[in-house]
Amino acid sequence: MNIYEQQTKNKRFTLIIMIVFVAFFLFLGIGFDFFYGSFNPKPEPVFVENYAGYYETEIKKQSAPYFTIIAFLVGCFMVGNSAINGSKMVLKSTMARRAVSLDPKEKQFLNVVSEMSTASGLPKPEAYIVPDTDLNAFATGFSPEKSYIAVTQGLLAELNREELQAVVAHEMSHIRNYDIRLMTIVAALMGAIALLSDFTSRRMFRGRSSRKSSSSGKGGGAVMLVIFVIWIIAIIFAPVLSRILAMSISRKREYLADASAAELTRNPKGLISALEKIRNAVMPTKIINNGVAHMCITDPRGSLIEEKMGFTADLFASHPPMVKRILALKAMSYGQ
Repeated sequence: MNIYEQQTKNKRFTLIIMIVFVAFFLFLGIGFDFFYGSFNPKPEPVFVENYAGYYETEIKKQSAPYFTIIAFLVGCFMVGNSAINGSKMVLKSTMARRAVSLDPKEKQFLNVVSEMSTASGLPKPEAYIVPDTDLNAFATGFSPEKSYIAVTQGLLAELNREELQAVVAHEMSHIRNYDIRLMTIVAALMGAIALLSDFTSRRMFRGRSSRKSSSSGKGGGAVMLVIFVIWIIAIIFAPVLSRILAMSISRKREYLADASAAELTRNPKGLISALEKIRNAVMPTKIINNGVAHMCITDPRGSLIEEKMGFTADLFASHPPMVKRILALKAMSYGQ
């Protein structure tokens, strides 16, 4: 897959993620209307006592699906907000600050960003520093014209210029491929899903369903019960599934970013050396939370967690094993 195909694929996948997110909100809203609200698309008979003591039948008026409407509006707002402010939310969550030229190491970082911007033919991203002693880096933004590269203080302190250049080139590759748009929006929406799931769970267990399955007949009641169970499962497992999705997206893009970085610098050995230093720094990047893990050059949880093998490890790992990434780069550098 060439660079243009990758860009198109990422843009299309980003749109799909947004649509699925709004659909998930609609699903939760519809569930609240049916199981906890008064919405009923089919008017039900209601028996009332008249002045003579007899019972008369009235038709219950259909109410508007308020929860569904609110959920749709909130979902659209969150999608729009993640696209407009997602990168700022990511930077704020890591307490990142702008790099300054007064510090020699940060000035070097700014110079390297300018060099890699020229080499890639992209607008210069804004450079940020994350106040953490661990070795890590990430890129965020909505497009190459509005992008950011952040590195930890530990990374600046431990890497030489050649290694720093390779790491910046890796992040520039994420920007060039439009990985940043996809991963930034996923990070923002993943946090929104976690908050929504928690809120919905609390509201669900505090209240009680106002609908009676028997009112729709035996068959209708069974169908409603199945839908209710699916609705509850969606609420409980949505945060886990969104995290698995984010991890899967990240793993598939790291190899490509490594290869693109070697292409930009013409020096695979620089990234090999950088990744080896990052791998040996097994301490977690404490200031970076799990919601941003899939955006980093290495898993911020540390402890070589991404080196573990097996189905479960592959499912929840945010990155492919570092050893495999290094071996792939060594194969590229063979003969240099």
